[in-house]
Amino acid sequence: MSLVARHLEQIGFPTVVIGSARDVVEQCGVARFLFTDFPLGNPCGRPYDRAMQREILDSALRLAETAFGPRTTVQAPQSWGDHQWRSSYMRVDEDNIEELRRMGRQRRQHQQVVKETAEDC
Repeated sequence: MSLVARHLEQIGFPTVVIGSARDVVEQCGVARFLFTDFPLGNPCGRPYDRAMQREILDSALRLAETAFGPRTTVQAPQSWGDHQWRSSYMRVDEDNIEELRRMGRQRRQHQQVVKETAEDC
């Protein structure tokens, strides 16, 4: 995403990247970056929390209007709520390995169905 944003900026399209991987996005050098301190995969807020998502989008649009220079990073004021996700994010141990395996099997089965369905079209 960051490299696409840089390319779009080079050809004249202003961009704002909303993301949670601050180190990665800043290393890529995007023009405007709204950092959300949320679990990866949720840069626009908690699922189904439309009010939070709208606030984050509004912040991104304001950043597009007010960025004072290249490589501007602004941290969104929204909070995930608690920080419990930090201690368990990407954790694999004996307590959850079977559940993760089950979820992986379900995901692969779903992907296979989607692939087969797409091939039938």
